[in-house]
Amino acid sequence: MKQVLLVFLGGGIGSALRFLMSKWLNNNSYNLPFGTFTVNLIGSLLIGILIGLASRNNLLSNNQTLLLVTGFCGGFTTFSAFAFENYSFLKSVDISSFLIYTLGSIILGIIAVFLGFFLVK
Repeated sequence: MKQVLLVFLGGGIGSALRFLMSKWLNNNSYNLPFGTFTVNLIGSLLIGILIGLASRNNLLSNNQTLLLVTGFCGGFTTFSAFAFENYSFLKSVDISSFLIYTLGSIILGIIAVFLGFFLVK
């Protein structure tokens, strides 16, 4: 139960921060969602740093990793997990999995958005 609460707490903080940054940076006068772009880049950098710390000399405990990586980064942006998984494919030189996962995630994600809009109409 403690682990669930750690993920819950981190996720809530990450989600609130993502909301605030998006409100601040997503200006309607621009065509690009700079807030979302920014949190995705920060989240990707942060998950790399945190997982690197967790795997290097066990600098982070399992509970700290759950709070910060699964909770905070997961709430701040799910793109960070996507980026890390692709990093893992590239690191292991698994180009076919990288391409299938990346293209499949992007294409199917966009299709799912369209499908969601279609289903609620």
